Amino acid sequence: MRRLNKNDLRELIDVSSGRKKADLLIKNCKIVDVYNSEIVDGNIAIVNGRIAGTGEYEAEEIIDAGGSYAAPGFIDAHIHIESSYVSPEELGRLIVPCGTTTIIADPHEIVNVCGIDGLDYMLNASEETALDVKMMLPSCVPATPFETAGAIIDAAAMKEPIKKDAIPGLGEFMDFVGVTNAKEDVLEKLLLAYENNKIIDGHSPGLSGKLLNAYASAGIMTDHECSTPKEMHDRIRRGMYVQLRQGSACHDLENLLEGLTPENSRRCLLCSDDRQTKTIFEKGHLDDHLRICVKNGVNPIMAIQMASLNAAECYRLYDRGAIAPGRRADIVLLDNLESFNVKRVFIEGKEVARDSEYLLPIKKHSIEKVRGRFAVKDFSKNKLKLALKSNKVNIIDILPGGVLTAKGQAEIKRSNDGDFVYNPNEDIVKVAVVERHQNTGNVAVALLRGYGIKEGAIAVSIAHDSHNIIVVGVNDDDMAFAVEKLIDQDGGIVLVKNSQVVDSMPMEIAGIMSSQCGEWVSATLSRIHDAAHRELKVNESLEPVMVLTFMSLAVIPEIKLTDKGLFDVSKFAFISIESDEEFILKERELK
Repeated sequence: MRRLNKNDLRELIDVSSGRKKADLLIKNCKIVDVYNSEIVDGNIAIVNGRIAGTGEYEAEEIIDAGGSYAAPGFIDAHIHIESSYVSPEELGRLIVPCGTTTIIADPHEIVNVCGIDGLDYMLNASEETALDVKMMLPSCVPATPFETAGAIIDAAAMKEPIKKDAIPGLGEFMDFVGVTNAKEDVLEKLLLAYENNKIIDGHSPGLSGKLLNAYASAGIMTDHECSTPKEMHDRIRRGMYVQLRQGSACHDLENLLEGLTPENSRRCLLCSDDRQTKTIFEKGHLDDHLRICVKNGVNPIMAIQMASLNAAECYRLYDRGAIAPGRRADIVLLDNLESFNVKRVFIEGKEVARDSEYLLPIKKHSIEKVRGRFAVKDFSKNKLKLALKSNKVNIIDILPGGVLTAKGQAEIKRSNDGDFVYNPNEDIVKVAVVERHQNTGNVAVALLRGYGIKEGAIAVSIAHDSHNIIVVGVNDDDMAFAVEKLIDQDGGIVLVKNSQVVDSMPMEIAGIMSSQCGEWVSATLSRIHDAAHRELKVNESLEPVMVLTFMSLAVIPEIKLTDKGLFDVSKFAFISIESDEEFILKERELK
């Protein structure tokens, strides 16, 4: 929305005062007043994309809402567009009909692959949708120094982008160790945000006590990694906003609602974080969050506050978040406040969706600068072999319900040369990360338990956050074949069995997003999920793709695998696979 000039302001005041007709009047509404927490019958007058007022007005165009509830447009407080597996333009088409009118997006996934070119692409592509996309500037690329990314974004590289009006601040500061230890490069980034009056998003899983004090003292305003009411209260007590997450893999919302009170609700926001297109088609977007809230006893107006006003205030978007004079005319018409069925959506006073259909034409930005990049040096099946000196090993244990893992131990069988021998009666398999950005030739191999795969292999180039290749399987032949096929198709997802491709999804945008429509992506992903469970016997309780993609995220406890080795997040150090010969590699040894 363009800034008000004198003529715009004069016209807004003239319409508000009744001296001039509005452009549009939405009449016969039940208006959700997020300030007084009440429902008011009335009409909404709109001029030049802004709300002039509520009440009796004349207008050039009149729409009868038929007694529908009129709520402020929903604001997703933290989302990674890339995790939908579709482009920004396509995501807008899918979630605007769900009532979402603004998102706070963190593009660190694509920036980890393509650097500033990735940020520019996301900004430009977002201009092609009615959805208002506020793009945070990634703060940690790479997320840690313990992995190889496609780019390194330091404070110097951030100086110009952070000045952009479309960028409200720094994206989630995942290097919480760097913050709490006041590392020099971290301080430079934090000061950059202060100097430009921008907010800072957080990411602090498991932090408590003095370490959480240190993290909050750095001016970090939000956190979406809470999974318990205690963690939620700890952060609110320190002046932070808590983003209540309901994604495709992480379902924290219901747990956190147990800690929600009328007193702390205004410090709570709703977010999806990572939400696949398949989930959007099945359950919706923030309308799904609202249904969950009300089902769990939350007052519906309080729920709408979390989906609108609270997020607007947190991100200093003072022109939206409520149905009030002078605010953007981002309005959602709902048939009730239980199912939150979205009937019509208006953005800046223009109807953009009706009855689940996006009404605007789709124009897509060029992807040439962000096409899949694969610089894989000297990969071969031999790089998947282990040379274990002990049968006692450390294992990545998948925990149910999210992306957390545990550091497990097991006794396995070894071959004569020390390689791991797969036992079909035990749920332990190889997992490997293959570096794909810098031609390092890095391949790290570890052992994974709880994934359930009993046939073939799965390879993906979506591997948070550096997005190298991650592959899991029951034998080296299928794992190597899957990696090679993934490179051939410029990234995405590949399922393999007996050296044959079972199914696949190319992702030509940086190897992490498809340029296809959401319907195609959702159908393909559904088919892949089915094949993973049916053909490869992946654990039925797991989302087979997204769970795998988080096995390399070295800022989520407890133990993960990067292209440089097996990483203990709690120690923030590498460990050996052999549990009786554990060792630590210091950060300085990596440089």
